[in-house]
Amino acid sequence: MYFAALLARTEDGWEASDTELDDVETLSDLTDLARDVSVDEDTVLVLIEQEDAWFGVVRLDGEDDPRIYVSDAAAAARSSYGEILLTDELLGREPGDDVADLDSLDLDGTEDGEPADDDADEDGPTADNAVPHGPVGDSEILDDLGVSEKELRILDAEDALSSIAEALGASEVLETVR
Repeated sequence: MYFAALLARTEDGWEASDTELDDVETLSDLTDLARDVSVDEDTVLVLIEQEDAWFGVVRLDGEDDPRIYVSDAAAAARSSYGEILLTDELLGREPGDDVADLDSLDLDGTEDGEPADDDADEDGPTADNAVPHGPVGDSEILDDLGVSEKELRILDAEDALSSIAEALGASEVLETVR
């Protein structure tokens, strides 16, 4: 279960709209969706939460590149919506790098049928290295809007979006689309 909402800043405050991410396959698709609700190229926030396990914030300011923050990259990586936010750049990878390239394969002889080490992860030897546990992205994404880096990092995924909306003065408009 997930929840996604768009918050667009206007001269009268924030306007909220819920959004379905079923047709969103890439960060570019999400960016286009957010820009469509922008008023005079002002700030738009895309707020996403997944089963109280993680939350993400995408910020668009006019035609600038999107800024992204994800509270728990490992949890988000297990979600199709999280994968949209976890770009190579955000994870510190070179674009197009495949996690299972030859450099990351464990070629210690176990490929010939020998038993694997007991400490090898079922998802592969690089599963823990592929996506970091914990937050990734721009933790200062909401500093100028009233949510400091420290406050953002300590938010619990269960009530993070409500806390962010409250700090923005947009809790009522967010609740109308929740």
